[in-house]
Amino acid sequence: MGRRPRGRLRAWLTALLLAVGTLVMAGPAPARAEVTHARQQWLRDSQAGLFLHWGMRTSPGYTSCSAWEKAVTDGGWSAGYWVGEAKKLHAKYLVLASFHSRLGYARAWPSDIPGSCSTKRDFLGELISAADAQGLKVLLYMTDDPQWHDEGGHEWLDSAGYSAYKGRDVDLTTRDGFGEYGYDNFVEVMRKYPKLSGFWIDNDNDYWIDHGLYEKVRADRPGWLLSNNNEDTPIMDTVSNEQKTGMTPAYDYPQAIWSPQPRLTEACFKLPSSGAWWYSGTDSSVDQGLTLGRLIANSGSSVKSLMAETAQVNGRFPSKQEAFNNFAKTYLDAIWGSLNGTEGGGYSYGGLAPGAWNDGARGVTTVSKADPDQHFVHVLTKPSGSTLTLRDNGYRAQQVTDFRTGKQLNFSQGGGKITITGIADWDPYDTVLKVETDGRQGLIAADSMTASASAAASGHPASAVLDANPQTYWDNNTKLPVSLTLDLRSAKSMRYLAVNQREWSVSYARSDTEQSARIRDYQVQVSSDGTDWGSAVKTGTLPSARGVQFIDLPATTKRYVRLTVNSTWAAATDTKRYQKLLIDEVRVGSGYAGKLLRPVNTSSITLRADPRESVPWITPQHTGRQVRT
Repeated sequence: MGRRPRGRLRAWLTALLLAVGTLVMAGPAPARAEVTHARQQWLRDSQAGLFLHWGMRTSPGYTSCSAWEKAVTDGGWSAGYWVGEAKKLHAKYLVLASFHSRLGYARAWPSDIPGSCSTKRDFLGELISAADAQGLKVLLYMTDDPQWHDEGGHEWLDSAGYSAYKGRDVDLTTRDGFGEYGYDNFVEVMRKYPKLSGFWIDNDNDYWIDHGLYEKVRADRPGWLLSNNNEDTPIMDTVSNEQKTGMTPAYDYPQAIWSPQPRLTEACFKLPSSGAWWYSGTDSSVDQGLTLGRLIANSGSSVKSLMAETAQVNGRFPSKQEAFNNFAKTYLDAIWGSLNGTEGGGYSYGGLAPGAWNDGARGVTTVSKADPDQHFVHVLTKPSGSTLTLRDNGYRAQQVTDFRTGKQLNFSQGGGKITITGIADWDPYDTVLKVETDGRQGLIAADSMTASASAAASGHPASAVLDANPQTYWDNNTKLPVSLTLDLRSAKSMRYLAVNQREWSVSYARSDTEQSARIRDYQVQVSSDGTDWGSAVKTGTLPSARGVQFIDLPATTKRYVRLTVNSTWAAATDTKRYQKLLIDEVRVGSGYAGKLLRPVNTSSITLRADPRESVPWITPQHTGRQVRT
C-alpha cells in the first residue's frame, strides 16, 4: 500500500473524460466513470469490511511457496474462521491481500501462470465459497508494484519462468513487465472465480491502462467492483483512504477524507494500535474506543470502514484481536439498528447536524434509509454535563429515547436546536439517542427560488445549489470575494441559511498542500428589489467542518438574500484548493422548527399563524391553550 505520482494516468483520465464517446486506445471502448451503478448496491448496503494481509512473509516468514502452504494447512487454516470473525465485526465483505508487494507476491490459489508463489490448495476459492454461504462478498487485492521484488535479500519474482511462459523476455522487476504479469493474473482470476465480487487495486500501472484492463473487467465481469487505493480514479467504483491519522479527535477519520457523496468511499485502517499491516510476530493491542469511534464516525459520513487485522500463518488472529472481535460483536449488536440501513446525517441525505456540539460533546448522526424521519444521534465524546444540544436542520422532533434502553428522554426545541436533558448514563464509546421527527419544517421550497452568482465555472452554475442533486454543484471559478444570490420570488420570512459545501477536501490542514476548501469569512445581505442591499445583516466566520453549516439571520422579510464569501480556509500553498469554493446545496429557513408538545383533538380547533415562526399554532376552542403542532 502506498501512493505515487502518476502523470501518465492523470493525462489518460483527462483524455477519457473529455473525449466522451471517442476511443483513446485500441480495443474496447474506455470504461465509463460511473459514480453510481447497480453493481455497487451490496457495498452501499454495507457498513464495514475485513482486510486480510496474509502471505509468505507473514511471521515467521517463508521463502518456499510449498513450505508456506504446508505450514498454513498443518496449522488448521479455515476459511470459515475468517468469515466468522468478519461477522463479529458486522462486516459484509472481505479483502484478501496475499498478492502483496511486501508479502512475497503470494497467490493463495492455483495458477497456470509462473512468476511468483502459487499454492496448490485453493485458499481463495475456499474463502469465496465460505463467504458466499454466509451472504458475504470477497474482493481480491492486486498490486501494481514490483519495487519490493527482492525484499529481505530474496528474489520473490521469477522473470525467467514468466518469460518462458510468454515466449519472450519479460523482466518482472520493471513496471511494464510486472504490469503485464498482473494483467494476466487479473484475466485468469476472472475466468476461474465467477463468484468473486471484484478487485481492490493498490494504485495503477500504465501497462493496465494502455492495454485496456479495466475495459476488459467491465466486459467480462460487469457485476464486479473495482476499488482503488488512495487515488479517486473515475473508472473505479470506490476510492479507499488509507490509515489517516492526526485528527482531533483521533477517531474522526472523515476529517481526512476528500471524496464527496454519492461517490462510494472507504476508510482503510488497522485495528492493531501499532505495527505492520500484517502479522510480524507481535500480539499488538487494539484500542477499543479508537476503532469503534472510527467505525461509527465513518457510518455517520456514509463512508465504509475496511478494518485490517493481522492473520497469523494458520489464519487465526492474535489473541488481542480475537478478544476485540468478541467484544465488538456484543457491543455492535446492541446498537446495530442505528447504523445498519442508514446514511450519514447532515450531508446529502438529510439528517440532524453532526460535528462539535455543546460543552465539549462531539459525534455524528445517522438517518434511516427506510424512514427519513427516524434519526440517530451518536455521542462519541460526551459533554461535560447531562445536556446535549445540536442543530435540528429543520426537523421537528416528536420523541427522543435512549436507543439501548428505550427510555424516553426530556427535550426542548427552539432556535434551530434540540436540547436533550437529564442524560445520566453516558456510554464510554457511543451513547446512541433515537430521535423521531415529524419531517422538516419551515424550509422554503427550492423550486420557488432561483439562484445566481457573481462568478461560476463552466458547467457548474449557481442553480446547482437548488437542484437537490449531490452530483451537481456551484463552482466559484476561484473568484473571491464571490456572491451567491437567492431570489425567493416574493417577500418571505428568513431566519437562517443551511449550507452544504462539497466534501471534496479534508476539513483540517493536513499539510501545506492539503487544506480545507470551505467558507471562512462571509457576510449576508438582504434586499427587497435585488438592487438596494444596504449593510450586511450578518457577518462571521464558519468553521472548517464537514456537514451542513448554519448562518442564523435576524428576523427579516425580504425577497432577496445574498451570501458573500470573502475567504476560504485553504492557504495559497495548496494551489489545487486555494480560493476554490464548491457548494452542493443552500436552503433558506423561513422559521425554526418547534417541538410537538402533546396530541390534540383536532375536531374543534382553529388555525392561526404566528408571524415569528413558520410552524403554525393551533388553539383548541374549549381551552384557549396554545399547543405546537
